[in-house]
Amino acid sequence: MKFISLKETGSTNVYARELAEQGERGPLWIIAERQSAGVGRRGRQWVSRSGNLYASALYPNNGTTSDAALMSFAAALAVADSLEPYVARDLISLKWPNDVLLGGKKTAGILLEGGKGWYVVGVGINLMHHPEDAQFPATHVLEHIRAQGLEGPEPVMTGPQAVLAILASRFNYWRDVYLAHGFEPLRTAWTARAHNISGEVTVNLPNETFLGQAQGLSENGALRVKLSDGTIRQIQAGDVFFGPTQSKD
Repeated sequence: MKFISLKETGSTNVYARELAEQGERGPLWIIAERQSAGVGRRGRQWVSRSGNLYASALYPNNGTTSDAALMSFAAALAVADSLEPYVARDLISLKWPNDVLLGGKKTAGILLEGGKGWYVVGVGINLMHHPEDAQFPATHVLEHIRAQGLEGPEPVMTGPQAVLAILASRFNYWRDVYLAHGFEPLRTAWTARAHNISGEVTVNLPNETFLGQAQGLSENGALRVKLSDGTIRQIQAGDVFFGPTQSKD
């Protein structure tokens, strides 16, 4: 596996896409100290100050577009695993479709893109700071590090490069699990860490908003939502707000 380290780039995902369009297939990881044009889901800006982790992985895709799409769940599990050396495990949860939470607040996001024969998984983790005006309440890892980790002779967190080493290893692990056994082991592991499943949920789609109860993941990674009349809706894309008060978790 190759690693490319950059001082600054517009977007690590764009950098990876450009390599893919030139014929590169990876696997490789790109990390940047800063991004000047970081992008999140649906084209939203991802604030990219120094100190956090901004990385993208380029991998070959020998399967279908659906196979590649499920790698966002592998990435979410890998991020969760990567945070365990630093914070209490019970603080970490996963929010559909691709956010990682600490104490119920967003600390990481994932953006998956693909083309013919390749896909790119972009990962942003708030390590040292977080945006104050985010759409969802946000936090960063340093706020949650155990007290003994800050008081010992050695620093518990030595920066994005150290986190990336864990992240790349754990992503390879979950990718290999998927290639060997399909989506079911990932679905089981993801559900075990899921935020507020089963629980009340508000789903905002481009043309409608509705309430229901989150029931877990379908076999294709869609969120299963049970409506008041018993109907099950499968949500493949949309903004999801968890909790009885419709708060933006």
